[in-house]
Amino acid sequence: MCFGGGGGPSAAEKEAAADQRIEAEAAKTEEIQKRAKQKREDISTALESRTRRSGMRGGAGRRSLFRAGGGGFLGRFG
Repeated sequence: MCFGGGGGPSAAEKEAAADQRIEAEAAKTEEIQKRAKQKREDISTALESRTRRSGMRGGAGRRSLFRAGGGGFLGRFG
């Protein structure tokens, strides 16, 4: 059973849909790039603040009192 009327979308409708898909992809790509840039900036900021803080403590990180070279808790009794 065919109901007259041509069936599918016209060429103009297909072209408009294709243009909308292209615009949507461009907007999606731009948003992804914007998020990636923001993420890189956030990581850089976090790393900078971490290195500044560790520099004030005088060391690169926490050390165990038992394994600290030269001193520490066990160094007093050795």
